[in-house]
Amino acid sequence: MNEPASVLWAGLFAVAAVAIAADLLLHRRSSGAMSARAALLETAAWIALALVFDAWIFQARGRSASIQFLSGYLVEKSLSIDNIFLFVVIFHTFRVPPRAQHRVLYYGVAAALALRAAFVFAGVELLDHFHQIAYVFGAILFVTALRMVIPRRQEAAGAARIVKLAGRFFPVTENDDGEHFFVRENGKLFATSLFLALLTIEIADVIFAADSIPAVLSITRSTFIAYSSNVFAVLGLRAIYFVLAGALRKIRFLHQGLAAVLIFTAVKMVLGSRISFSDTWSLAVIAAIFAATAAASLLLPQKG
Repeated sequence: MNEPASVLWAGLFAVAAVAIAADLLLHRRSSGAMSARAALLETAAWIALALVFDAWIFQARGRSASIQFLSGYLVEKSLSIDNIFLFVVIFHTFRVPPRAQHRVLYYGVAAALALRAAFVFAGVELLDHFHQIAYVFGAILFVTALRMVIPRRQEAAGAARIVKLAGRFFPVTENDDGEHFFVRENGKLFATSLFLALLTIEIADVIFAADSIPAVLSITRSTFIAYSSNVFAVLGLRAIYFVLAGALRKIRFLHQGLAAVLIFTAVKMVLGSRISFSDTWSLAVIAAIFAATAAASLLLPQKG
């Protein structure tokens, strides 16, 4: 109980490094796109690893920290699942073949881990020194919740704008094999559509982080709990993409459920200093919202 912070951080980085190395080795030995069965097994493995890590947090820091990690993981995982809609659009826009998609996602996940660290540490520092920033974070969550229930028709147009912007800084080739980020033509280096897809995902993740980090900081102000829950949510994103990319449209009320969770976290962020929200109660509310979302989607499926 109450392990030193250095031990916790070392454990997190060690687990993440070994898991990433094992995942990379596994996919280097395989060829072609990830099968649905393999993606499902890998997704289950990532979730199991997160639960094992949560059990370690329980032993090291107690019940409250364990519940905060689980709550943060549930929220961040759900928000990352929603991002798959945009990934599908990006891969379609840039005509990224299935066999190359896992490579783009791998580098995207690696960059996201560094980006989330910066956002978490900056967010905690701001909340510690400027209490009023909680109202700004709460407003971000409310706006994000509103965007969740507004039809997303601008995503493809946004990707097209990024292509035009990138073309001003990188010479872009239309002749690529869909396997490399850069190719050399006549002695000159050109960016490919694969690189443009990666660039678009990285830019999108900045927006994702700005939306999701305030949500986890409404649950915990611990940098370790906030960041570790993000790490495990992001690590499994590549596998879960191949599980859900074709099935997300069937979850009819996904966006409404996520919007409800974001509104709840916004209320916690803004009123947390005035109203006591227990960790157990917060987890129960978040879990109940997602359970209701899943049940409603099953009972009232999308027509057509």
